[in-house]
Amino acid sequence: MKLRSLLFVPGDRPERFPKAAASGADALILDLEDSVSSENKPMARTAIAEWLGRPRDIPCFVRVNPLDSAFVRDDLAAVLPAGPDGLMLPKAEGAASVRQLADMAGGALPAILPIASETAAAVFALGDYRAVGGQLAGLTWGAEDLPAAIGAATSRNSDGSYTSPYEVVRALTLFGAHAAGVAAIETVYPNIADTEGLAAYVARGRRDGFTGMMAIHPSQVGVINAGFSPSEAEIAHARAVITMFAANPGAGALKLDGKMIDRPHLKQAETLLSRAGEAVR
Repeated sequence: MKLRSLLFVPGDRPERFPKAAASGADALILDLEDSVSSENKPMARTAIAEWLGRPRDIPCFVRVNPLDSAFVRDDLAAVLPAGPDGLMLPKAEGAASVRQLADMAGGALPAILPIASETAAAVFALGDYRAVGGQLAGLTWGAEDLPAAIGAATSRNSDGSYTSPYEVVRALTLFGAHAAGVAAIETVYPNIADTEGLAAYVARGRRDGFTGMMAIHPSQVGVINAGFSPSEAEIAHARAVITMFAANPGAGALKLDGKMIDRPHLKQAETLLSRAGEAVR
C-alpha cells in the first residue's frame, strides 16, 4: 500500500468523503476520535460503515477511539464488518496496545497505524513496535496531545519549529518505524494556508527518512505527494548506481560522476526505486 499522503476526514461529515477520495491522497483516515463529538459518534460510525461498503478505489483507514475510552468497542463493532483497509490507533503505547486492540476485536484485524507519541509512557515504548511489525501499516506521531498530557505550554518554537523534547519524540518515532520495518509517517502541518511552509516541512521529513505524511485538508495532498515522490533525476541516479554495482559485483566502492559510492548508496538506490514503483534488478 502506497502511503505518501493520508488525508483526515471527520467521520460525521460524510458529504466530504467523495471530495476527499478525489483529492489524490493515497489513503483516507476516516475519523471517529478527536474531530467527532461524543453525541455524533454513533452517526459517524454508521456513515463510515456505509462508505466502506461501497465500491471505492482508495484505501481507507478508520481512526478509532483510544483503548481506555468508552467508545472503542462500539467503534470496532461498527466498522470492522465493513472491511476497512486499516485502523489508526490513537494514544498507542507500544506493542502491548496493538495486542490489546487485537484482543478487543476478537479476531483478525486489518493493518494498524499507531499514533505512537501521545502520552508520556508512549515515548518509552517507541522501540518495541518491531515485535508486532507484521501487523502494522506504519508508525506515526503527533505534536498536540503530548504537550497537553504533560502540561507543556506548546511543542513549537515561535518560528513553528519543534522544541527540543518534541524533536526527540519525532526522531524516536522515525527510528521506531524503521526498526519495525514499516512506513514512517510524518505528522500533520497545521497551517493550511502556508503552502511554502508545507513544502519545506515535507522536504525535511523526506530528507530525514519519513516516507509519507498525514494531511488535514485536500489542498495539502498535492504538495505532500510531490515531496515524497522521487524526481526523475533521483530515479536516473539510482538506476546508474545499481547498474554500476551490477557490472562490478565484487566491488565495495566505486566512482560515479566523480563521487565515491559504496554499498550503503546501493541500498539507498534500491529503496528509492522500490518506492517509485520500479522493479529493482
